[in-house]
Amino acid sequence: MTAGTSDNTGQHDSTYPGERLGLPRSGAGSIARIGRRIGALAVDLATATLIAYAFFPTLDEVTGFRYANPVASNLIFLAVQVLFIPTLGASPGHRLFGMRIVRVDGGWSGVWRPLVRTLLLALIIPAVIWDGDHRGLHDKIAGTVLVRG
Repeated sequence: MTAGTSDNTGQHDSTYPGERLGLPRSGAGSIARIGRRIGALAVDLATATLIAYAFFPTLDEVTGFRYANPVASNLIFLAVQVLFIPTLGASPGHRLFGMRIVRVDGGWSGVWRPLVRTLLLALIIPAVIWDGDHRGLHDKIAGTVLVRG
C-alpha cells in the first residue's frame, strides 16, 4: 500500500503527522511537535504557579515557608486556557512557542471547544493519549488541533 491511501479497514496511512488532516509537513499550519508543546505547558504552568504564589500563598506551619496554593494554581492555569484560546487562539505559552489552536478545518475554535478541551485537559489522561497526528484525546473530542503559528 502506498503512503496516504486507505485500506479496507478504514485506516489511513500517512507519512507525517497532520497529513490525514490536510496539514502541511512543516512550517506554519503544520502539527506542533512535542518540544514546543512541553515548552508551552511549562510556561503556562510556571506562570499560573507564580500568580498563585503572589495572590494565594499557603504557609507551611512546620517550616514557615510560603508556597503557591496548588488548587489556586490549577484553577488559574485552567482559566487562562479558557480565556485566552477563544480570544487569542492560544494560551500565552502557546503564543510564546509559536503555536495556535484551531478547529480541524482551520477555522476559529469558538468558545465551547476551548472549554471542552480545557475540562478534558484538567483530567490529564486525555492529553497524554495521542493518535498518529499527535492530537491528544482532548483535541480530538473538541475537534481542535494545535498547529504552528
